[in-house]
Amino acid sequence: MSQLFDRVAFIGIGLIGSSLARVMIRDKLAGEIVACARSDATLDTVKELKLADRVTHDPAEAAKGADLVVIATHLSAYAEIGRRIADVLKPGAIVTDVGSVKQAVVRALKPLLPSGVHLVPGHPVAGTEFSGPAAGFADMFRDRWCILTPTAGTDAKAIARVRQMWESAGMKVTTMDPEHHDMVLAITSHLPHLIAFTIVGTATDLEDTLKSEVIKFSAGGFRDFTRIAASDPVFWRDVFLANRDAVLAMLQRFTEDLTAMQRAIRYGEADTLERVLSRTRAIRKSIVDAKQA
Repeated sequence: MSQLFDRVAFIGIGLIGSSLARVMIRDKLAGEIVACARSDATLDTVKELKLADRVTHDPAEAAKGADLVVIATHLSAYAEIGRRIADVLKPGAIVTDVGSVKQAVVRALKPLLPSGVHLVPGHPVAGTEFSGPAAGFADMFRDRWCILTPTAGTDAKAIARVRQMWESAGMKVTTMDPEHHDMVLAITSHLPHLIAFTIVGTATDLEDTLKSEVIKFSAGGFRDFTRIAASDPVFWRDVFLANRDAVLAMLQRFTEDLTAMQRAIRYGEADTLERVLSRTRAIRKSIVDAKQA
């Protein structure tokens, strides 16, 4: 793969940002990488792992002269970052991101970016429950989906360059309207995380004796929930608030379905239970067949 960008700025370089930086280094996609983070410890790790040519605490310093700016922070920081980098972005620069709620990204950044700068929001649907630059790895994106959500009128060449970057990482890339993206991810990602946090929270509130036995005898299902619930709490706080309408809509549907299951169990409706369980089993097979398991 030939070089795509002369200079790339990562504003935030945790799990996702550092994994993408590793891809860029591996495939020589960038002439220079500049990393920006608030924490000295994060930047020390970046330097130790040789993930960037330069590091800084200042988003404006990182973004100045960059061909591509990748925002990989918590969603609640986007607007402030946009204000700080807007005046230094060069004409033709591309601003992209890795956030999980795309309407919020467009609202936070589009009004701030100057004419001639291209906003191409992106969401690599990949990750682990770990965080920080040391947790990243280049193969994390392989065979996963990346969803780009450019708004109408976005420069086609800018979209193509961001697409090419993610394809180099091994991702399958598609485009989607930001609103549609947020509704889809509300059910496939945001609601499952909300449920996981809640179930583990319920276990945390149990009496001490029962709680110790829950931990000791954890079955596979509960272990899976604890893995999800170990994810970055600030990240997920921002996701739930930024995508509140879609999350609440899906949560209402889930609550209604849960009530129906409760009724079926209470009144011994075996046929209803078997029908629901069979249908959901088929969904798992579809996910495995699509190689997204």
